[in-house]
Amino acid sequence: MGRGAKMDHEDLRHWSKRAADWAADYHAGLRDRSVRAPLVPGAVARQLPHAPPEAAAPVEAIWADFEAIVPDGMTHWQHPRFFAYFPANAAPASMLAEQLVNAMACNALIWQSSPAATEVEQVMVDWLRQAVGLPEGFVGTIHDSATNATLSAVLTMREQALGWRGLEDGLSRASTLRFYASAETHSSVDKAIRVAGIGQRNLVKVATDADRAMTGAALRAAIRADRAAGLQPTGVILCAGGTSVGAFDRIGDCIAVAKAEGLPVHVDAAWAGSAMICEEFRGLWAGIEGADSIVFNPHKWLGAQFDCSVQFLKDPGAQVRTLGLRPTYLETAGREEIVNFNEWTVPLGRRFRALKLWFVLRAYGLEGLRTRIRNHVDWALAARHELAALPGIQIVTEPRLSLFTFALETDEATERLLQRINDDGRIYLTQTRVDGRFAIRVQVGSFDCTEEDVMFIAKTVQEMLASCSSDSLPSR
Repeated sequence: MGRGAKMDHEDLRHWSKRAADWAADYHAGLRDRSVRAPLVPGAVARQLPHAPPEAAAPVEAIWADFEAIVPDGMTHWQHPRFFAYFPANAAPASMLAEQLVNAMACNALIWQSSPAATEVEQVMVDWLRQAVGLPEGFVGTIHDSATNATLSAVLTMREQALGWRGLEDGLSRASTLRFYASAETHSSVDKAIRVAGIGQRNLVKVATDADRAMTGAALRAAIRADRAAGLQPTGVILCAGGTSVGAFDRIGDCIAVAKAEGLPVHVDAAWAGSAMICEEFRGLWAGIEGADSIVFNPHKWLGAQFDCSVQFLKDPGAQVRTLGLRPTYLETAGREEIVNFNEWTVPLGRRFRALKLWFVLRAYGLEGLRTRIRNHVDWALAARHELAALPGIQIVTEPRLSLFTFALETDEATERLLQRINDDGRIYLTQTRVDGRFAIRVQVGSFDCTEEDVMFIAKTVQEMLASCSSDSLPSR
C-alpha cells in the first residue's frame, strides 16, 4: 500500500497476520518487560501530534508509531508477574475469538440483528451455570462489567419497591429507599446506588464480624431499625470475594434474613465466582441458590478477554420490565417469544461477548481451568509463607482463595516498600487499607503465571528490604 493510500480489506489481511505475529512475540517477551511503565504523567501524550491528520497515512507509518510509543507506555496486564488489582485475562483462545468478533463487527442488540450471538449467549450462560453449581432455573445475560450488572440489579430492586412507578414518575415523590451491604462491598455498588438516584446516604454499610463478613443478625437489625424509623428497606447486596481482602459475607444466613424481610438479593462475586467451578470452594458462598441475582466476571479468572461479565437471574422478568423498551424498530415481527438481550441490560448496543466464552471453555475445558485456579490458590498460600519468613513482614490478612495482604510495621515504611517494588518493575502489586492500616495486596491470577513467577514475589520483596537502610524500613 502506497503513501496516502486508504487501507482496504486486502491490506487488512496482511496487517492482521503481522499483528498476530506481534501478539505472539509480545506475550512471549513479557517477562523481559517492566510490568508497569516507568513513566511520568503526560509522557505518552507528548509523543502524539496536537492536531488530527488531514491526509491519510500509510499503515507502515502508523504501525511504526504504535511500536515506538504504545508498548513502552503500558502497564502490562497480561504479564505473568502482574499481581495487582484483579486480573483481566486474555487467554489465546479468547483473543482468537475476539478477532473473529471484530471482523464480523455485529451489534447483538436483538435476536434478528445477530441470531447466533443471542443463542450462543443463552447456551454459554447455561454452561457457566452448570460449571459453578447453580441449580436449574437460573438464566442470565452478559454485561461489559460487574458495575453494569450491579446497576441493573439495583435499578430492578428500586422499581420492585416502587411498584415500577419510578420509571414513569421519577423519584421526587418516592419514599426513602434503603439498600444494605457490608463495608467490604466494591465501589461499584456505591456507584450503582448513586446512579440509580438512591443516594449514597441510603446505602447502609452493615457492620461485619471478625471475619469481615456481614452476618444475618446484623443485617436483620439494620433492616428493622430502618423500618422503625419510617424508611423503606429495598434490597440487599452481598459480597462474595471482596476486592480489598477477599471477604465473603455469610451468604446463606443473609439471604435467609433478606427473604424473611421480603427483600431481593444481589450477590457480587465478580472475582471469586470463577473459583466456584471448583467444588471445594463452593462452601464460601453456601446458600447462593437463594439469591435473585448473581454477577461474576469470566474476564477476571477464567481467561475470557475483557470485557465479559455474566449475571445470573432467578427470574429475569423484573429486570426486563425495568430495563426493557421495545419500540417498533426493535421488534422482531412474529417472534414475540424471542429473547432480546438489550432488554436485560442498560446498553442498547451489545458486543458478541459469548463467542470468547465458547472458545475458552472448549479450548481449555473445565478441567484445565480448574487446574489453573487451584494452582493459583496453592501458589498464593506458598507465597504467603515465604513472605511471612522475611524480616519485618507482617501478614495482615490471610489468603482468601488467591488473595492476601502484608505490611511492615508502619504505613510509611509499607508505602516506601511498595513504591520500590513497583519502580523495580519485575512484579506489580497494589495497596489497600485494612482497619485503617496501609497494606500491600497480593493477588495471584494471571493466566500465564507459573509457580516460579509467584515465588518471585518473596524474592523481590527480600531484595527490596535488603536495599533499604535500617532507618527507613525496620527489621524484626
